[in-house]
Amino acid sequence: MSNIVRIILSSLLLLGTVALFIYGEWGWGILGIFLTLIAFVTVFFNENMLIAQFYLRKENMPKAAKWLGNITQYEKQLIRAQHGYYHLLLGLLESQKAPLQSEKYFKRALTLGLHMGHNVALAKLSLAGIAMAKRNKREATKYLQEAKKADKNKLLADQIKLMKDQMGLMDKQQIRYR
Repeated sequence: MSNIVRIILSSLLLLGTVALFIYGEWGWGILGIFLTLIAFVTVFFNENMLIAQFYLRKENMPKAAKWLGNITQYEKQLIRAQHGYYHLLLGLLESQKAPLQSEKYFKRALTLGLHMGHNVALAKLSLAGIAMAKRNKREATKYLQEAKKADKNKLLADQIKLMKDQMGLMDKQQIRYR
C-alpha cells in the first residue's frame, strides 16, 4: 500500500474518530484514536520493514526475506528516510547467501543515507569484509577507519578489532607465500 493511501486512510479515521466524540460515543472514540495512531505510524514506519528487522534479529533469514519481498516498489511504499535502511536489510540478507554480491546493496544504502551512526558503521564494516575477501587491503583499511569513526557508541568495537586482527593475519599469509 502506498503512503498516499495510508495518509488518506489515517485522515478518514481521524475524521471518523472526531465524529464519534461529537456524537458522544466516548468508548468507540478512544478505540478510534488507537486505530488512527496505528494507521498514521505506518506512514513513517512500514510494517514490512519492522517485521523483517524483527526476523533478522531472530536470525530467521527466510522469513525476513519474505517480509522484505512484500515491498515491491520501495520508492512509493517507504518514505525517503527508509530507502537506505531497505537496501541495508537487503544487503544483510544477501551477505548470508553470496557475500560478494551484497556489496552493491551496502553502497546503495550509504548513498541513499543512513541516519544512525551504528548503521553506517555496520554497512562500512560489511564493505571492509567484502574488500578483504577480494584481497583489497587498501580499501578494507579505508572502510574500517570510516566504520570506527561512525561507531560513536562503540557498538561494533569488537567486530572492528576482530577485522583488524584478520587483516594482520592476511599480511602474514602473504609474506609466508612469497
